[in-house]
Amino acid sequence: MKHLYDIATMALEAAKSAGADGADAVLIEQRSLEAQIREGAIEHIERSEAHDLGLRVFVGKSQAIVASSKLDTAAVSEAAQRAVDMARVAPEDPHAGLARRDELASNIPDLDLWDESEVEERQLVALAKQAEEEALAVKGVSKSSGAEASAGARQMVLATSEGFLKGYRRSGFGFSIAVIAGEGTAMERDYDFSSAVHYKDLAPAKTVGARAGERAVKRLHPRKIASQRVPVVYDRRIAASLIGHFASAISGPAVARGTSFLKDMMGQEVFSRSITIIDDPLMRRGLGSRPFDAEGLAVAGKEIVMGGVLKGFLLDLSSARQLGLAPSGHASRGTGSPPSPSPSNLYLGNGTSTPEELIADIGSGFYVSELLGMGVNGVTGDYSRGASGFWIENGRISYPVSEVTIAGNLKEMYRRLTPANDLEFRMTMNAPTCRVEGMTVAGA
Repeated sequence: MKHLYDIATMALEAAKSAGADGADAVLIEQRSLEAQIREGAIEHIERSEAHDLGLRVFVGKSQAIVASSKLDTAAVSEAAQRAVDMARVAPEDPHAGLARRDELASNIPDLDLWDESEVEERQLVALAKQAEEEALAVKGVSKSSGAEASAGARQMVLATSEGFLKGYRRSGFGFSIAVIAGEGTAMERDYDFSSAVHYKDLAPAKTVGARAGERAVKRLHPRKIASQRVPVVYDRRIAASLIGHFASAISGPAVARGTSFLKDMMGQEVFSRSITIIDDPLMRRGLGSRPFDAEGLAVAGKEIVMGGVLKGFLLDLSSARQLGLAPSGHASRGTGSPPSPSPSNLYLGNGTSTPEELIADIGSGFYVSELLGMGVNGVTGDYSRGASGFWIENGRISYPVSEVTIAGNLKEMYRRLTPANDLEFRMTMNAPTCRVEGMTVAGA
């Protein structure tokens, strides 16, 4: 990674020479390989490589950002001059600025985010084919919507004029399969996937393929239901969406703007007292792990919700200054935009019941396996999503249903949420199966 450190240092020097009072530079170098197949035949293979510089400069309290994929001395000097010229005419931002030296991370932990494996095209093709073959072997599956597999590597370096110069690299592997069950107008589609930082941590292709096929077949011949108010159970594959809405609501900029329904809830009970939500950037081999944030601040695992009480917001430096709070080390950034807060490995902790126990006392209810559309009002918390899944009768999953809308308000939904004990870490946001009481289910 030495060449990235050299370019980042050169960019800071160019910004200073152009008249910047301060600057930071982000260098990202990445490569990827992707293979797509359908019905056993290769449809697409793509290999890509890219390297980009994002340079942010400050002139007083004004800032500007330029991005460049040309990293030679002349191009970097030109980008620095352009950024300084832009900053000189930009409006002042009283909250803008770099992290102070005493705020910067000094110890960079090894999170085991790099896999030395050299995965080739043939391996990715074989992985996708195996998943597809297993899915097609499930009785009732009629065709494949396609399978794909990918391998990627990314190196990132951050340099600031306050003395920070650190970097890290991460690998990533994944594959997915989607299939269709049934024939004619009675067809249903479903999917499954696996992703990991290390190649050997991927789930077996046969397992993923079989799950995709079985899920598609279970959805055949859905029924319509009448509108009613019932408990709704979120399959763990989509329960993380509830935590995603929560993450958006506790994002520093939304809170500072007053556009979050949780803006005044710091230190108050948002969930029931059994709920814990954790964000852990230091999880080894975590899909969202990072040894420092995009402003050079140290990171640590945090209990965002403990005993149902909201303990903190997701903050970068700018939103922390607006709110008069300490930054939380949640800044993330691309090369063409300023830092903004985002979670790392955010998850809802396990409950005490199995998924079966969670639904055992439900006379009538809805088990959601897929969500459609985006119907969430971040200001009020009003929630309305299209959904499909299965109807629950007498404590058991009974039959598939489709063309349903589920509605409520996230403030109330969070207070009525009960998690099961089946948490898995498959994405950057994860949750176990969750039950939410008293939601409106609108059907036929």
